[in-house]
Amino acid sequence: MSTDTKQANSKNGKLLVLTPGLGAISTTFIAGVESIRRGLAKPIGSLTQMQTIRLGQRSEKRNPLIKDFVNLTPLEKLEFGAWDVIEDNAYEAAKLANVLKVEDLEPVADFMKEIEPMSAVFNQDYVKRLNGPNVKKQTNKMELAEALREDIRNKMKETGSERAVMIWCGSTEVFQHPSECHSTIEAFEQGLKDNDKAIAPSQIYAYAAIKEGVPYANGAPNLSADFKALEQLAHNNGVPIAGKDFKTGQTLMKTILAPGFKSRMLGIEGWFSTNILGNRDGEILDDPDSFRAKEVSKSGVLDTILQPELYPDLYENLYHKVRINYYPPRGDEKEGWDNIDIVGWMEYPMQIKVDFLCRDSILAAPLVLDLALLLDLAKRSGQSGIQEWLSFYFKSPQVVEGHIQEHDIFIQHFRLKNTLRILGGEKPLTHLSENFDGSH
Repeated sequence: MSTDTKQANSKNGKLLVLTPGLGAISTTFIAGVESIRRGLAKPIGSLTQMQTIRLGQRSEKRNPLIKDFVNLTPLEKLEFGAWDVIEDNAYEAAKLANVLKVEDLEPVADFMKEIEPMSAVFNQDYVKRLNGPNVKKQTNKMELAEALREDIRNKMKETGSERAVMIWCGSTEVFQHPSECHSTIEAFEQGLKDNDKAIAPSQIYAYAAIKEGVPYANGAPNLSADFKALEQLAHNNGVPIAGKDFKTGQTLMKTILAPGFKSRMLGIEGWFSTNILGNRDGEILDDPDSFRAKEVSKSGVLDTILQPELYPDLYENLYHKVRINYYPPRGDEKEGWDNIDIVGWMEYPMQIKVDFLCRDSILAAPLVLDLALLLDLAKRSGQSGIQEWLSFYFKSPQVVEGHIQEHDIFIQHFRLKNTLRILGGEKPLTHLSENFDGSH
């Protein structure tokens, strides 16, 4: 990985964080950042703000915070902008999302009320359970893309920002496979002009960001920037991209537990997962086409971690089932329930039950922060295209063609930190990064 030190050190100036979607996740993120800046909260869950990074041998005792080691933009220099089909400002949207308690939201109400959503690129064909009046009216999808590009430029000027990143915090669109228009940049741009039905709104946002030189991350399971046309455009334009689908609740637990079972060579016969949630995301996922996109994202984790082709005796016949249930009374307080049937010595069966009562947006908000800061760092460090080292944050990590997704969270974490070491001018670590003279 090549690093332009001059660019990496150039963190001066404001960074604009743009979120398509001003709902539960984005408002929780914005309110949290402002609360932290005012000394009202701590950035729990954020690696960039709270985690240390070991440099050199353990005996050297060099363990700075990541934010003090690599040149990340300080939180004080973050600005915010968003698009949404609902006209509510960030304060009103946060109240409606009902993630944060009144006593946590009211101290930053003045700040949140100033963030008004820009009119969104939206088509209900792609998100059937959502609608709203704050929608752009341009004639074709290329015009919509140009309108988004103008929004980006205007918001940067309005906020006095020198740089921007875009993190998709919008809804899950219907499941899509890449089509002919996704094969080349030229085909995609022609598809925008022709209003090709294969081009969903999130792809228009991704295109607009990349054309403006703005790093882009996809926090949903949509087909958004993970196809040849936009991957090539990102590479050509020197724009880092990453995705997809924030790894928060149940899948987070799978990527923690499954590597442990595999490391002990315990067999798994079945893994049944069900989710209960009642926020806007749950309502949208109640539509079968949107659920299909999420199901694919959530279901691909175990095979990659467990490698049944290498361990057929342990995992070849694993039955994996995923369910998502919309249950309005639960709101954003999602419940992920797992039944795991494992097999031990002499093929004796055992069971593990996991009941994760999590808060979806509370888990997702620090991911938005980390991705914004790390993608900005990548851009300033001269990186472009798919950033596989950010797989740690996603259910379905975007990888270069020919590469295999890595889902083991511990391997992902090791790769993330080694990349940060390189970007910070240090050597990467391995398990051999200690002396063998018995003194360490």
